[in-house]
Amino acid sequence: MTLNQQQQSMVTLFEKHMKAELDGDLATTMATMTASPHLNHVPVMAGGNGSAGVHAFYRDHLVGKFFPKDTTFTSVSRTIGESTLVEEMVIAFTHTTKLDFMLPGVAPTGKRIEAAFVVIIGFHEGRISHEHIYWDQASVLVQIGMLDPKGLPVRGAESARSVIDPTLLQGAR
Repeated sequence: MTLNQQQQSMVTLFEKHMKAELDGDLATTMATMTASPHLNHVPVMAGGNGSAGVHAFYRDHLVGKFFPKDTTFTSVSRTIGESTLVEEMVIAFTHTTKLDFMLPGVAPTGKRIEAAFVVIIGFHEGRISHEHIYWDQASVLVQIGMLDPKGLPVRGAESARSVIDPTLLQGAR
């Protein structure tokens, strides 16, 4: 698939945005966004609305505090439309730091977490207008021991692994 110029610009901007978040560069992170963006970590309703809200959330909870040092990102798929980019990935890490954006109020557990994420990035006039980030919070809570899967239709890390390796899929249990 060949990307058109607009789609390639969206990919480049998203990659710049992600790198700035991981590098702890708040100014560059915010410079990739519109004047009135919003950010929603949907499972926990954490984020911000408007430039000041997003800036405060990034500053206090995300940029430079994103994930522990052993984090790996495995890209699964990317879909690019006219004004939206959807990134599907599996993120794996050891929960050794406080992660308010994902596990607000939960102290580090030292447990390994593997979770499938879907990030929907909207664009307006060449900047990021919003991010909606989804993941299976029940799977994460099972992995850190806060949710007992017995008798519940939830799984742990194997749900993320099945996104990468569909041979792991099973019928209903």
